[in-house]
Amino acid sequence: MELDCLPYGAGHANEGVCLLVRMGPHRILLDCGVENIPLLSAELDRPDPADLVICTHAHADHARGLLALHQSFPQLPIYASEVTTQLLPLNWLQQAQSSDLQFCQPLPWQSPVELRRGLTVQLFPSGHLPGAATAILTYAAPHRTYTLVYTGDFFLSNSRLVEGLPLGELRGLKPDVLILEGSYGTARHPHRRQLENQLAERIHRAIADGYSVLLPTPALGLGQELLMLLRSHHYFTGRDLDIWVDGAVADGCDAYLELLPQFPTAVQNFALHQPLFWDERVKPRVRRRDPKQQPFLGQGPCIVITDETADWNLYVADRTHPWIVLLPQKPGYPIRESVGDRQESGVRLIETYLLAEHCDGPGTTQLIHNLRPQHVILIHGSPAYLADLANLDELRNRYQLHTPATGTIVDLPLGEMFLQPAIPETNYEGELSDLGTEVAINLPHQIADDPRWVNFADTGLVEARWQGEELVLRGISQRELLFQGTDRTRIINIECCANCQHYRGQRCWSQLSPLFGFKVTPDGYCPVFKSIPESELSPSEETDSP
Repeated sequence: MELDCLPYGAGHANEGVCLLVRMGPHRILLDCGVENIPLLSAELDRPDPADLVICTHAHADHARGLLALHQSFPQLPIYASEVTTQLLPLNWLQQAQSSDLQFCQPLPWQSPVELRRGLTVQLFPSGHLPGAATAILTYAAPHRTYTLVYTGDFFLSNSRLVEGLPLGELRGLKPDVLILEGSYGTARHPHRRQLENQLAERIHRAIADGYSVLLPTPALGLGQELLMLLRSHHYFTGRDLDIWVDGAVADGCDAYLELLPQFPTAVQNFALHQPLFWDERVKPRVRRRDPKQQPFLGQGPCIVITDETADWNLYVADRTHPWIVLLPQKPGYPIRESVGDRQESGVRLIETYLLAEHCDGPGTTQLIHNLRPQHVILIHGSPAYLADLANLDELRNRYQLHTPATGTIVDLPLGEMFLQPAIPETNYEGELSDLGTEVAINLPHQIADDPRWVNFADTGLVEARWQGEELVLRGISQRELLFQGTDRTRIINIECCANCQHYRGQRCWSQLSPLFGFKVTPDGYCPVFKSIPESELSPSEETDSP
């Protein structure tokens, strides 16, 4: 029996997820989030890349290559849940005719389907996105049965439009192999409702301060969740406010409405009493952005939800009111990678927020312990975060763990003695020096090679607290320094970074400044300071005095 896994894309950074699994004579491609389709068959020296494809959900990092794959190998069967088959075309609306996009075959929920001789698949909702599935693959060989579980992206908790993965129905499955994401590593997150309240409070505060809010999101999932949050949260209910939705996010809203009968009962009941998304009669007003209304956009505080790849200048350039951009956090990767070289003149602030759609560390380990697999393959996340998970003693002592890189075959021996592969070291030894009035902690410089160091060392300030017998250190960010209280007012008549046109997203964006690209404190100063025009100040700022 041959059982192995070849990642064409392991979900690190923006590379996408694409895994070739071999179970006996069958080759199954799990997701296709890569764009280099010829690579899939070239490495195996075979005319076709697989016997069949299973797509877990419609997000681009798991599905962007499916159309090209179908065009290159039209006889290759591609399967997904029924909802996913309807949402997938949103990935290629600009690339093909609608008739060319219905190539994915639907599979039912929770009913085993034999796709090849001895090979069956069973789909369970995974909780991440409408239609998102966890796939259970079973191969009946002559002498035993082999089971592989692939979660795709999963979430155990309920969100506003999706119910969580039904863990109770998978408990005790004992698969030979479990392939799952580790997006958040070992981090522990507050309850999702608490995260929603924090985001709603931040948007409420921005609107109260005279800002308009731009929310770039993926076409599916987060954008629609944000709309439901803004429509139903007490901060916004009945408020005289315009919420504009643009691009593929608006198309995603329309697609959701077509699939409403397949949504959770609570969502269907909500839609019986009021429109799920579009509504111009009830405040806040939710509308698709109309190009004819572009000149009026941003003349008063409003909220815009648009594509994560959209040009921000379409919304913020030459507007009367200042804008704040709120970006979803990408765990393990600094905000600089999301912002890139963007220097929009109308954006005053760029911040991030967390509205989890993936399991945190405790949720990930909970799933592993409930399924009790022999092999665990961790993908989809920062390599440092995946290493953190793989270094947990509670996992290393029970399971055979793998954190493969792209292009590295993972052999999966069953029922044999196993030595854990080498995992990158995540513990660092240092020295303590008691200097009388203070304590110095010296750590090796290798710790700064971790991408998380950028955020930890943001300001050079740390907070220390005792946790039992251990001393825990935490970096203090500029955001915490800036927003220690919601009633803080900005002093406008001082030549400092906070009052400079080049200061956006807590960074200096003047190429003439020695601070260019660096995070700087609001009270910093450099020779290229340029004051913000009074016309761009919010009403509350105009009335402040030094």
